[in-house]
Amino acid sequence: MSQGLNHNPTKLAKKRIVIPKLRWWILFLFLLGVTVNYITRNSLGILAPELKTDLNITTEQYSWIVGAFQLAYTIFQPLCGWLIDVIGLKLGFLICAIIWATSCMFHAGAHNYIQLIFLRFVMGSAESAATPANAKTLGEWFPKKERPIAAGWAGVGFSVGAMLAPPIIYFAHSSFGWRGAFIFTGGLALLWVILWWLFYHSPDKHPNLGQEELDFIKQDNEPPAIKMPFLTSLKSVAKNKRFYGIAIPAFMAEPAWAVMSFWVPLYLAQEHGMDLKQIVMFAWLPFLAADLGSIFSGYLTRIYTHFFGCSRINSIVASSITGAFLMLSLIVIAITRDPYIAIIMISIGGFGHQIISCMLSALVVESFDKGQMATVNGMRGSCAWIASFLFSLIIGITADKIGFDPLFVAMGFFDLIGAIFLVAFIAERRGNKNTL
Repeated sequence: MSQGLNHNPTKLAKKRIVIPKLRWWILFLFLLGVTVNYITRNSLGILAPELKTDLNITTEQYSWIVGAFQLAYTIFQPLCGWLIDVIGLKLGFLICAIIWATSCMFHAGAHNYIQLIFLRFVMGSAESAATPANAKTLGEWFPKKERPIAAGWAGVGFSVGAMLAPPIIYFAHSSFGWRGAFIFTGGLALLWVILWWLFYHSPDKHPNLGQEELDFIKQDNEPPAIKMPFLTSLKSVAKNKRFYGIAIPAFMAEPAWAVMSFWVPLYLAQEHGMDLKQIVMFAWLPFLAADLGSIFSGYLTRIYTHFFGCSRINSIVASSITGAFLMLSLIVIAITRDPYIAIIMISIGGFGHQIISCMLSALVVESFDKGQMATVNGMRGSCAWIASFLFSLIIGITADKIGFDPLFVAMGFFDLIGAIFLVAFIAERRGNKNTL
């Protein structure tokens, strides 16, 4: 009797709890992290009209605040990507999340635009980890045939945070003022840090991953990741022409997303006279459309594969080109004075942009090995954010003089230009029709 009682606890102690389809739960955990990432970064854009008044900030000075974030994001994406490749996704993303959460909370102590420039630079440097971490998550947890679908769902986090930011920040602002809103959103990010530390592990080490699912994840028999020094990794990527087929379209696509994230609230206030409550009512719609575009993008690749016979690579390229044509909707904004039509057109643009963005992420994990995925996506992100940084400076200098209309027209055509390079450097000319 006593032997039986002693034996059972030992067996129970060794028994693992296997969670079915754990890879999708891990993706959801990552999606939550990107969501709070975007809530913290978009807090500035939502609060911009009041910040400008309260701290006596001009439109040009505001563009420098936005530009500081974008410059840091540009510089640090490859470095954060390399860091994640070298020390691992769990620890690398955790460190960056702690930095961006605390720097967001420190925004509450700002008293002039110079201090906001410094804080946004620090915050941007840490938040830049989201893009390379996205590629790393897809590469580690999904086989190749599932990566386009997973990329689409992962892209939801990049827009759902922006969608949720207006109501969350409005609630925090109403309860605690604009300074308290920064503390509140930074606190949300710190709560997610705890979840990430507790529940994220790599597939090889995760205590709740079953052997059957692990075998499914590793079915492509990809070689083990090779860790390279930072400069060596950058040189290796720079020699690959496929990188430019991803980086140039990313460069052309990002200005539109920067406008949605940082300038649309100010556009609605200046061009259509909306107050904070009205902005909150409508500014989330483009990001809802972007969420739908993220989800739709991966399934769109299957449509091109099954109905048009495209290879896996060409189906991803075709999906991205579809998104580029949808971006032409932004041109309509220049010829309408109706704010509701403008919001609809911006929303269509958000839908199209996220198709492009998710497909570019899918191309990264499709085209590069696991040891470089985060670094490559970081370099891709840097190219994108160079455009974002420059475009924000152009808006800051010109918006008060010529308005936003010419800028929306330009953004309508940018992605079609990027699509040319996508076809030239990435699209397959011979029929290697891998199925998804």
